[in-house]
Order: sequence, then structure tokens, then C-alpha cells
Amino acid sequence: MGYAFQWIRSLIFNIQMYIALAVIAIGGMPLVLIHRPWAFRVIHAFCGYVRWSASWIINLKSEIRGTPPQGAVLVAAKHQSFFDVILIVSAVERPRFVMKASLAYTPFVAFYARSVGCIAVNRGKRSQAIKKMVEDLKNKVDFGGQLIIYPQGTRVAPDVKAPYKVGAAVLYAQTGFDCVPAATNVGYFWPRSSVYRRPGTAVVEFLDPMPAGMDKNNFLNTLETRVEAASNALLAEAKAKA
Repeated sequence: MGYAFQWIRSLIFNIQMYIALAVIAIGGMPLVLIHRPWAFRVIHAFCGYVRWSASWIINLKSEIRGTPPQGAVLVAAKHQSFFDVILIVSAVERPRFVMKASLAYTPFVAFYARSVGCIAVNRGKRSQAIKKMVEDLKNKVDFGGQLIIYPQGTRVAPDVKAPYKVGAAVLYAQTGFDCVPAATNVGYFWPRSSVYRRPGTAVVEFLDPMPAGMDKNNFLNTLETRVEAASNALLAEAKAKA
């Protein structure tokens, strides 16, 4: 009975979230057309609303741990579901993503992604994707915000292993930025392909920065070790409280 009730609450939450996305996105468009940096405020407003509505509709609290990065920095984050995107964006001032190309055609998302300078890549063609990523980055060097990449390239469920791809190391080298790893346990509460949302406390944790200048292999190995260990610890914490 408890599961069924939470499933219904989850369905209601999901529906109202997408309605809110449309309302906030459409309402913010005139402001963004007048002054493009307003896009960040509109995006933050939506993310804040999702966190707030999740906390009381489905009893899914959310928490940011560590120090959210500021200034020009690369954020290499564990990606488990849409909710970790919400948490990261809500925590940093000027986020933009390396995102899959198909999102460039998604209503509302596409408009705001272009407005904040996201980089769209085709995941199926790795060499071309990396080349385009570097070219787009060079065209947007004046951004000065937080460039967010998911080094595994896609959403990966908790307890599932997937390789860390070279694209993150290429961006790290090309930008010359410090890298802030980010771990999460969000997928335990918000599964990728399910209506159901589990109650509890979802966490995104920003880890200590990795300084610029590490070689590619050392960077990727260190990044994977740190993010996976921290994410596993957060997952174990969530399960212990369930």
C-alpha cells in the first residue's frame, strides 16, 4: 500500500514538474531575449522549484555537500538521473553543460542551453564529438563559468560500472582549468526509467579540486577513483537510512 501511494505521488510530482518547466521557461523567454544572462536566473528558478516541490510532494529532500565551485572551472560529475542535473545547476552560479546533441532539439531546453552556451556533441561518433567539443570551447572561451561534463558520457545507475571516457581529459587539458569532481547517490531515489521516486535525502557532493596540469591517464584514473568511492559511500549512506 505504501509503495502504491508513493507511486501515485511520484506521478503527480512528475506531471507538475514538466508543467512548471513549460510555465517558467515560457515566462522567462522575453527576459532572456532582452538580456541573455537572465537565462541563468530562469534556470536557477526552475531548479529551486523542483527541489522544493520534491521535498513535500514525494518527500525527497536534497542536499549539497562540499564547496560549490566558482569562477572558470571544469566540473566532472557522476550522472545518475535528471535530479543530479537539478542539484548541480542549483548550486553553481553560471553552469553550462557538455550535453548530447539530441537535447539541442528539445523544447525549452534547447533555447536555454543555447542561451548559456552549452556544448552539444554526438555521443555515437567519439572522435568527431571530441573535435567538435574542442572547437566549440574555443569559440566560447569568454564564458568564465562552470563547464560541467559527465565523464562516463551518460546516466549510469547505482552499482553499475561504466568507463570514464577520454573527452573529460581532453576538456581538462584544453581549458587549463582546475577540475572539481562531483559524486552523488541521486539514482537510488530517482531511477532513470521509472515513474517511482523513493523518499529520502538525495545528495550531490563536490569534492576537493584537482589542479590543472595533470597528465591524461593520471587525471582520468584519479577522477574515477575519487568519484566512484565518494558515490559508493553516499549510496551506502542512503541504503542505511532506508
